[in-house]
Order: sequence, then C-alpha cells, then structure tokens
Amino acid sequence: MRRLQDPSSNPGDPDARPAPAPGGLPAELNPFVGREDELAGIGALLDREARLVTVVGVAGVGKTRCVIRAAALREKRYCDGVLMAELSAVRDPGLLEHALIDALELADHTSRTPRAVLVEHLRERRTLLVIDGFEHLVEACAGLVAELLRRAPGLQVLAAGRCPLRVAGERLFPLAPMRDGDAVELFTERARGVRPGWEPTEAERETVRELCHRLDGIPLALELAAGRLRALSVEQVLLRLDDRFRLLTGGHRGAPGRHRTLRTAIGWSHELCTPEQRLLWARLSVFAGSFDLEAAEYICGGPDLPADSVLDVLDELLAQSVVEREEGPAGARYRMLDTVSEYGARWLAAAGDARRLRRRHRDWFVGLATWCELDWFSPRQAEVAARIDGELPNLRRAMESSLEDPDEVHLARYLAGTLWFYWVGCGRLSEGRHWLEHVLEEPAPHDATRLKVLWVLGYVAVLQGDAVAAVAALQECREEAEHSGNATALAYAVHRTGCLAIVTDDMPRAEALLREALGRYREAGELNSNVLMAQVELAMAVAFLGDLDAAAAICEEVRETCEDHGERWALAYALYVLAYAALHRGRPARARRMLGECLTIGRTFNDLLGTVLSLELLALVTAVEGDAAEADGMSAVAATNSSHLRASPAHRPVHHAWRSRVPEALCSVYGAPLRAASSRPSARSPSTRP
Repeated sequence: MRRLQDPSSNPGDPDARPAPAPGGLPAELNPFVGREDELAGIGALLDREARLVTVVGVAGVGKTRCVIRAAALREKRYCDGVLMAELSAVRDPGLLEHALIDALELADHTSRTPRAVLVEHLRERRTLLVIDGFEHLVEACAGLVAELLRRAPGLQVLAAGRCPLRVAGERLFPLAPMRDGDAVELFTERARGVRPGWEPTEAERETVRELCHRLDGIPLALELAAGRLRALSVEQVLLRLDDRFRLLTGGHRGAPGRHRTLRTAIGWSHELCTPEQRLLWARLSVFAGSFDLEAAEYICGGPDLPADSVLDVLDELLAQSVVEREEGPAGARYRMLDTVSEYGARWLAAAGDARRLRRRHRDWFVGLATWCELDWFSPRQAEVAARIDGELPNLRRAMESSLEDPDEVHLARYLAGTLWFYWVGCGRLSEGRHWLEHVLEEPAPHDATRLKVLWVLGYVAVLQGDAVAAVAALQECREEAEHSGNATALAYAVHRTGCLAIVTDDMPRAEALLREALGRYREAGELNSNVLMAQVELAMAVAFLGDLDAAAAICEEVRETCEDHGERWALAYALYVLAYAALHRGRPARARRMLGECLTIGRTFNDLLGTVLSLELLALVTAVEGDAAEADGMSAVAATNSSHLRASPAHRPVHHAWRSRVPEALCSVYGAPLRAASSRPSARSPSTRP
C-alpha cells in the first residue's frame, strides 16, 4: 500500500525533513546569553499549567528573546507545537484577529468571523501560543486571549509586553535588566560580532563592567554600545556615554531611571550618527515591520540623501545595530526594533517631514501592488505571493494612511481591489473582505476603483458561500458599470455572477453567464488569471451538464495558455477537471499525476479550496486503483483540510456533482468488480451536506 505523503515533504529527497510548523518560532540570529534563572522561572510557571504567562518589562530589556527561548526549550511538551504572533506592526484593533490568523498561516474560505476560525483551530489542540508586541492593542488583545483560553482548554499563552493583559488567571513575570555577569557576557559577545576575536584586556574588563553598570544591564542599550566598538575603544564608548548621559537625562528626572537609560542609550547612539545616518534612521520609521532595499532607496532617497547612497548609509546603520538584517522567502530584508523606530519617528515628526514620507511610502506600495497584479499572470506567480506575504504590514499601513485623508480614499480602494489575487489566490479571504468592505464604507466619488472593489468583494463572498452579500455587490457593480460604460468591470460582474450560479447549483444559468463573460473579455482584450478561471468554471458547468469531452477540451486550451504564460494558480483548476476526465476515460495513473501537480500548486499558494477538491478526487482515483484503505486515509486528510470549508457551500456543487457521477461512470469504464472500491462510503469521509 502506498504511504500517504506529508504535503510538506519532498518525495524526491530521501533526507527531506518536514517543513517548520506554521507560525513557528523564528530562528535566533545571534547567540542567546545568560538569563538562566529567568528562563527557569518562566518555564516553571508554564510547567505548573499557568494558562497565561505575561513577561513584562521596560522596552529593550529583552522580553522577546526570553519568551522565544523559553518557548523553544519547552517546544516538545506541546504535541501540536508552539505558535508565535508578532503584533507590533498592527495598528488597527480590527485587524488583530486577521494578523493572528496570518501569523499562524491559517486558511479559511468561509464567512465565519476570524475569531471563530481561531477558536476552531485551537479548540482541540495542545498548543503554546507566543504573543509579542501587543501594548498598543492591549484591550483588544486581552479580550481575544480571554476567549481563546476559555474555549480552547489545551491552550497556553506566553505573552511579552510592557504592560499586563489583566486577564483572569494571568501570571506576571517581571523581567529585570541583566545581572552584571550576564551583562558583561552579552556586551562581549556582541562586541565580537563587530570585532571578530576581540577579547578585553584586564583593564578593559573593568571598563566594560562600568559601562554595563551605567547602562543598567538593559540588553538593547548594551547591544547598541557594543556596535560602537567597530570604530571606538571601550574607553571611548564609556566617555561618550558619560557625556550623553548628562545631556540627555536633563529635564526627565521624573521618569523611571531605566527609561532614562534606554533613552540615553538610543539618544547617544543617535548623536554619534552622521547627519545622513540620522536622516535615514528617521525616514525608515515609516515602514511597518520589515522592508527591502529597493523600497528604502525610493522612499528615503532625495536631494539630501541620494538614492544611490542609501545602501552605504543603511550598511552603516546595520553595523551600529540600529537596523537588523533578516532573510525571507523573497530575499534580504531589514527592520528596526520598535523602540528604535519610535525614536526615529519622533525625529521625523519634529522635522515636519512625516506626512511627505508617508505619502512616498503609500505611493511605493501602490506601485508594488500594481506590479504584483500584473506579474501574477506570469512565471513569477510564486515570487509574487511570497513578496506580498512579506509586505502585508506595509500594505496595511498604506491603506490606513490613505483612509486618513478623504481625498485619498480612492487610493485605499485601488489597493484593496488590486490585491484580489492575494485575497483569493493565497487564502486570505477573511482579511480581504475586511478591507473591501471598509473602503466601500468611506465616502468618496464613484469611479473605476469602486467598481473593482465591488466585483472583488462579490468574488470573495462567493467563495465564502455568502450568496446574499455576493448578489448585492455584483448587482451594484453591474448596474454602475452599465451606467458608466465600463465594459471591463461589466465583464467581471457577469463572470462572478456566473461563478455564483455554480455555487448555487444552477448550471444552465452558470453556462450562459460564463459564456457571456468570456465574450465580453474578448471584446475588451482582457487575458489574465481571471479569464482563465472563467474558462475553467465554464468547463465545470459544462461537465456537470453532461458533456465531459467539451469540458476537457476547454481545459486543454486553458492548460496551453497557462504554459505559454507561466501561470500556475488557474492551471491547478484546469488540471483538476482534466484529472476527472482522465479517470472517466480509464487512465487513473494520468489522473494521479495531474492531481499531484494540483496539490503542489495548492500548497504554493495556500489555496485551500483547490487542495480539498484535489484530495477528494485523489481518494476516488485511489479507490479505483483498488486500494480502499489508502482511499479512506486520503478522505480523512481531505476531511481535516475541509474543516474551514464546511460552513461554505462554495465547493459543495463540485463535490456532489463529481461524487454523484463516480459510481456509474467508473463502473462503466472499469466494470462491476470495482463498484465496491469506487463507491463504498468511507467511515472517515466528511459529510458536506447542509
């Protein structure tokens, strides 16, 4: 019997290891130093089954590193893994649950609330959820955490923030600055990062101890100071710190000492920067989360900081530990710690340049979204998906910035509509609907951006199984498109209404509308992934009406177009129809190969609907091949994956139309002896009937 492969594995690599769990802990980029007693204390609280442990402390004291290390040390104790959500880049409390779903890489194609999706995912799991950077969302986060803990008995939460959540059962762990020995070890370790092999002399050891004492053992301050050893001696660092200390603590005697020390450390590092470094530091504060070099060059460049000099200045800030470098699926990216970014934002505001930089930031990401939409219909489709994943915090900020000005609401609408391929193609239906509805609520003139938002909203609602919302959005789009003479928007409205007809099991109407839409696309000269999906949906309607040969011919044409343009997302759905046709024609091995490619594509784009449909059909192929046990196993996998589709009727017509034809069609091809294998109900097969 064939083993059912883990979807994350590489069947061609005998040494392949499972991919990391969604939302897993980030890799440590430099050695963790000290904190043995603190880690033991946090671990003891978790081991005593405290449901919520919150590590609190001043900014820069090392809360994030401690909770990550504490979670990593106990990862094996949680059979369903350790998950992490970093919330510092989320500004809008309404996006909190979407951000958590995104961090955990959950896909949901229903109209359920994001909170309901989180509860269902965590309800039966033994999981540790790590939450970091929630201070600005404390009320919303407290309510969400309280509900998750109440409804998911196997869940523990380890949070890191500057204040408690004040949720029932919360156990606080105040994180103090490092003790002298740990502080000296941390400073020395980080100093070796800029001066390899550095070992302090006996005289320098005393200076290092004094420096660590003056910085109160705050890790962020220590790391900033260590970064200066690239250009200064330890004695020079201490002398300059002493000057900054007297200067920058003046007028702040009422503030806690450690807060003054942190401001001193950051302010001192800022004062030691060149004017160009300070300028870039301030301008980089407009980013949410991480950013890449090209964005930094465009947004931060100008007459006083030429774009071609940004790389050199950025490299200097990296050397000084003001900016950190990280590797992502789309390549090298950079970020500033929240405290460092906030300091830069204050300087940017004081210079009166914040509004201009926010506009440049928004313009860049409007351009990025435009480029990605065009490149979605190309061989770079997977690259586009990874790029948008990495830039989502910045895209959110760009939409938020546009919504702050009534004259720029149309830009927020443009962004929300342009990202249709991400909302639909990459499993982000819930957040996409949030933005689409939000931008429609804002008063702004009716234009083409509004029409696009309407048909995209209709599309999302169709896939979520919300026929009422879909009809309302698509009808409004069609009426406004006809009134304004927008032929392209009209074609999309007709197309998605045809898609809705498939979902509501009205195949004759679906065929008529989809043929009309394809005619309108041809007249408008439109060719992209949406047009190819219209062809696939037409093929499904035709197949459901009994003409499988015609359906296969349509999908062969789609496959050729996909191969010509490097398109993969729509290709998966065309292959799905062709796999059924191959199975019907007595070629199960060919069907299996095509479905394997469907599943690979589905994983690439996190396309839950395509994955579930392919798994269900693959189970039928396996049954036809005579392996009923493996077919049952595949049905169980499909059932697990379809948990986020059950509330939606979007895949039911496809599911039932194929399944209802399987016994008769397969028995006519393979003969009566296969009837039991092909039509026997699986005890683990999901029931998707209402």
